[in-house]
Amino acid sequence: MTVLAAGLGPSAYWYVARATGAVALLLLTVCVVLGILGSIRFSAAPRWPRFAIDGLHRDTSLLVIALLVVHVATSVLDGFAPISLIDGVLPFRSPYRPLWLGLGTVSFDLLLALVATSLLRRRLGYRSWRAIHWLAYASWPVAVLHGLGTGSDVKSWWMLVLTAACTAAVVVAVFTRIGRAASADDGIRAGAAAASLAMVLGLVIFTVAGPLQRGWARRAGTPLRLLGATHLVSVRASQGVPASTVAAGPLDRQFTATLRGSVSQQDAGGGAIVQLSLQLGGGEQGQMRIRLGGSPLPSGGLSLTGSQVDLTAPGMPSAMTGQIVTLEGTQFLARVSDVSGSVVDLRGALKINGSAVTGSLAGSPVGDGR
Repeated sequence: MTVLAAGLGPSAYWYVARATGAVALLLLTVCVVLGILGSIRFSAAPRWPRFAIDGLHRDTSLLVIALLVVHVATSVLDGFAPISLIDGVLPFRSPYRPLWLGLGTVSFDLLLALVATSLLRRRLGYRSWRAIHWLAYASWPVAVLHGLGTGSDVKSWWMLVLTAACTAAVVVAVFTRIGRAASADDGIRAGAAAASLAMVLGLVIFTVAGPLQRGWARRAGTPLRLLGATHLVSVRASQGVPASTVAAGPLDRQFTATLRGSVSQQDAGGGAIVQLSLQLGGGEQGQMRIRLGGSPLPSGGLSLTGSQVDLTAPGMPSAMTGQIVTLEGTQFLARVSDVSGSVVDLRGALKINGSAVTGSLAGSPVGDGR
């Protein structure tokens, strides 16, 4: 198990997934705005003829599809959340935030339907194609809800500004289209305007009352093991259990456990990162992830230059995080702590057979963590 020095923060896949999601929302907004305004004769028609606008609309749609394919693929490859490729096309089946992730899948499927029917437009006929085409516009508000419900950057100011700007652009386009629709009566205009304003108000209320509030990750459906089991703690607290009792975790004493899991190696920056994903068993339940970066030794060992250790278990008030203190062959000593200041030393002995890992773990609290 030899690796070259490498960064141990979030994986490159995570950054690509975030970036492609944000850019896809921006381009989807451009696509929707062009589609809404497509039938209006722009004052800049000599410089922007209708066929050029239609071509831009088509090319933007294809680019959105390409970005979403990368977005789905990198979300799967990142491995943090239990998302599969099937979850990218079949909605509401993922164990990770099923509703909000499923909305993203619905938006993606609608765009795929738009592209597929556009390729078959002559066989479908204009009326059928037009009906599906308008249905595909629903992909935009669904995509916005997906981003707000499960996006990693939903609380970042720049993402909120981007979402607000995209929403404003679509609303302005809708009002422009309504204002220039000669065949629409006043009732239709008023209804469309009221629906647009209601959508904006609904998005604002949802964002403030949902994703921007503490505990949204749990309420959105994030699996317990990715939260450090904070859900169980909040439930016990809401039932009147004393805070001192709630804060106590199952691993705040000496314990032993068996380990079973897998090891993987990822190339990065001319080197690699070794990651071990381990399950605790034998009387103690939980999960541990170890990421190692370092330089190979001539003898075949590893000289650490960086490490990251995460430990979670049902009933823990928060995940415990820390680093490897010593590493000798396949034996290690790690020190981890949680948000309350509790510190635990973890001594592990591993046996690696290909990509499979087995072993043992012993934990000992270190004073009061101060």
